[in-house]
Amino acid sequence: MQAAPVRATAIPSFTDALRAVESLLLSNGQRTARRNAWTSVLEDRRRAKDRIEAQRVLEQTFTIPS
Repeated sequence: MQAAPVRATAIPSFTDALRAVESLLLSNGQRTARRNAWTSVLEDRRRAKDRIEAQRVLEQTFTIPS
């Protein structure tokens, strides 16, 4: 007697599930626009972090020790 074949299906991650729902609800143009907007947000956050670090370095450099 042979064992029954086993079917293995991968359970999608939460991100994969969200992308699937997004693709059903949004057209390609809207999806691209949202992705571009999010990329811009992340880039703005990175630049803000860099500005804060540069300001900190400048303040340390030009502070007169007492």
